[in-house]
Amino acid sequence: MDQERAAPSWHEIRQEARERFGVKTFRPGQRELIEAVLTGRDALGLLPTGAGKSLCYQLPAMFLPSPAVVVSPLISLMQDQQEKLAQADIPAARLNSTLSATEEREAVEGIRHGELPLIYVTPERLENPEYVELLRRSGVSLFVVDEAHCISQWGHDFRPAYLGLRDAIAALGRPPVLALTATATPEVAADIVEQLGLRGAALVNTGIDRPKLALEVFRTPNEEKKRDLLVRLLEEEGGVGIVYAATVKIANDLFRWLSDRGVAVGRYNGQMRKKEREETQQRFMNDEYRLIVATKAFGLGIDKPDIRFVVHYNFPDSLESYYQEAGRAGRDGLPARGILLYRVEDRRIQSFFLGGKYPRPDESYRIYEALVRLEAQRAEGKRKAGVPLKALAEIAELPERKVKVVVALLEAAGIVDRSRGVRRLRDFADEAELDGFLKAYEGRRASDRERLEAVMRYAESPECRMAMLKAYFEEFDGPEGEQSVPACGRCDNCRHTEGSNRAVVDSLTASAPPPEPARAAV
Repeated sequence: MDQERAAPSWHEIRQEARERFGVKTFRPGQRELIEAVLTGRDALGLLPTGAGKSLCYQLPAMFLPSPAVVVSPLISLMQDQQEKLAQADIPAARLNSTLSATEEREAVEGIRHGELPLIYVTPERLENPEYVELLRRSGVSLFVVDEAHCISQWGHDFRPAYLGLRDAIAALGRPPVLALTATATPEVAADIVEQLGLRGAALVNTGIDRPKLALEVFRTPNEEKKRDLLVRLLEEEGGVGIVYAATVKIANDLFRWLSDRGVAVGRYNGQMRKKEREETQQRFMNDEYRLIVATKAFGLGIDKPDIRFVVHYNFPDSLESYYQEAGRAGRDGLPARGILLYRVEDRRIQSFFLGGKYPRPDESYRIYEALVRLEAQRAEGKRKAGVPLKALAEIAELPERKVKVVVALLEAAGIVDRSRGVRRLRDFADEAELDGFLKAYEGRRASDRERLEAVMRYAESPECRMAMLKAYFEEFDGPEGEQSVPACGRCDNCRHTEGSNRAVVDSLTASAPPPEPARAAV
């Protein structure tokens, strides 16, 4: 599977793109990634939101001898992709937890008969050996990891189920791998390559800049001013938008407040029932809502091109999260705004979330102790199978998510195998190895804190917003060796330098004492 294969001609590829997908010209980065896929190379694509990442695997899948398996973190995104492919007369299957027995049986039959060029799966489904074996028997020509930043424990949206993808790739016969994401620092990109075991991967990075997206930060001294500013922004800006809140409670309170003011607003968060979330999303797509107030659960795969503004009502956890979410505005290439309502007190919310993101040393040890205890009990009962993750979580009295993270770390150290339940292969060699295991996440916690500090520096700086983001992602435009980025000319700081502040913002922030080093009005 590692050998490069002869690719179809670009005449054939362009014709298929035009006839199947209505694509007449390729966007930056698409051709390079399509070429890598069709010649059997591993590849990592860093393309901004709206840059057409899905075409980079959907189009090659039309020419591959066996299906492309696409790992997607969101069930709603999988369904949306399948429906759009059906409109292009391209059959596709999806394997996730929402399928009825009949739907799952039909999907399995389609995979067995080799009728499908594209198969969408959640990472959790690939933790099941039966599904992996089903895909292995059908043959896999390409393994695609969408939202690949989720595999990096140094990233902003880490998802433990992604840690098993490298094993799944090996079990499928090591087909070529295409990893895609909108945002990744060089550190995260390197971690994606390592975690997926990419070999000689083609790296395609088209840059983060969106020339029509204006970035703005409004300093809000209190909650009343923040809400007043949001209303003024809604009056000032036409079109539809998204407002991101840091917690479900804040989102619900804001939803009710806006509803009472007559705004056509919907809400979306992970605590809502699936049917209610789907209805909200569909009504937003159909322009029945002017605004969605949501937590970060809303966003990946929201393919609505005419979103004119994205407002972060609270402090985001990282610049990666902020720019990926802000980038959902203006996917149609028309002017759009990414707005952060900055209040320094909001930092405490993200600090609280980050405090529970990774297992503490005592929690890691509890999980290891629980494994030793359960193995001893199962040995007495002459049970040979490994310990289920759910049983470990119950004994350790910790969320299964944290157990997955710790078990993945134990496996990386060669302490356990988790192919069929969790079982120990050996004990820790010495106290130093055990100490290293227990403190493995200290560096990640420090990295998370630094990411949060980077958001504060971004919010408070008088420098060009886009230049700061490019420097953060290490995208420098100067001569080789010169770390310089020109000002964008369109963000609030650039416009402020040019003397073009809005009167509406001045009036809203005039009563606030001028903060240092940031301006009271942006």
